[in-house]
Amino acid sequence: MLALFISLLLAHILGDFILQPKKWVEHKEKHTYKSIFLYLHIGVHLACTSLVLLTTPKYLWLIIPIGITHYLIDLAKLRFRNKKNTVLLFFVDQILHILVLALLTLQYSNLKIDWATLQIESLLLLATFILLSTVVSAVIMRIVLQNWDKDITKENKKKSLKGAGNYIGILERLFVFTFVVLGHWSAIGFLIAAKSAFRFGDLSEAKNRKLTEYMLIGTLLSFGLALLFGILYLQISKLY
Repeated sequence: MLALFISLLLAHILGDFILQPKKWVEHKEKHTYKSIFLYLHIGVHLACTSLVLLTTPKYLWLIIPIGITHYLIDLAKLRFRNKKNTVLLFFVDQILHILVLALLTLQYSNLKIDWATLQIESLLLLATFILLSTVVSAVIMRIVLQNWDKDITKENKKKSLKGAGNYIGILERLFVFTFVVLGHWSAIGFLIAAKSAFRFGDLSEAKNRKLTEYMLIGTLLSFGLALLFGILYLQISKLY
């Protein structure tokens, strides 16, 4: 049962985060059901689901309820979205998608996925949580912090390399996740101290309270998500 859910969750992460460009999201938000990218997104999502279920082809029909519910949930989110509820709808949207996967798993928990070895299940679980800690967390952070983006001056943003902050965040969460899994908690403290020392010079030079608060929230959120997914991975991996 757990293997089926992890497989469907991995497909969801690939389709909803990894293989959905920002341009698609913006076009969908502007044109809702008229956007061609909404239907391309559903197609990519179904392709990812089919891919992870290739080892059990007779269960590929599960892509039908997943595809229909995914479309309806996305359409509802686009219909009711506004500037004030963007963050709330993002989390509601993801919770509903994952709830559908969980309900399908529970409904068909008697289905047996014929994995070659138990190691494949463990690798799928690890890959899923690495993606949750890095790419998915980056999207969560962008949505949570977007309301404060306007308070950060363009001058501050110009001082950074394009996309550098995103890559730094992904790498630091990957390190934190790895340290949690390996049990090296002291290394996480060292990483926080190193980043704090690095940021101190930037914040002292900028003398901008809003920028300081923005960076502090981002840093705490980044480390918090990595710790959360690392601990969840350890707890779930004990079930194997």
